Amino acid sequence: MAASQDHTLMPAHAHLNLLGWVSLFLFGVYYRLHPALETSRLAMTQIVVWSVGTTFLTVAVAALHLGHAAFEPVAAVSALLLLGSLGLFTVLVFRSGAQAQSATRVMTAAE
Repeated sequence: MAASQDHTLMPAHAHLNLLGWVSLFLFGVYYRLHPALETSRLAMTQIVVWSVGTTFLTVAVAALHLGHAAFEPVAAVSALLLLGSLGLFTVLVFRSGAQAQSATRVMTAAE
C-alpha cells in the first residue's frame, strides 16, 4: 500500500492484523497459561472457527471496499462466526477459572 500509495484496502489490512494476529496471539497466551485448555478439543474448535471467520471477513471487507456489495452477507456471517467464537472463548475462560478455584479449595482443605 505504501509503495503504490493506494490505501483502498487499508480496512481489510486492519481487520487481518487485529483479528488474525493480535487476537490469535492473545488466545495463544491464555491457552499457554492454562495448559489444560491447550489440548482441549473445544479450544481447538474455537481457534479454527476464529481463523475461518477472520479469513472470510477479511476477504469480504476487501471486496466491499473495492465496490462489490454482494459480499455484505459474507461479512455478516463471518462477523457472526467471530462473535460465536468469542463466546466460546468466554465459556472456556470462565470454565478454566472455575476449575482453578475448585483446585485451590481442594488444596486449602487438604492443608
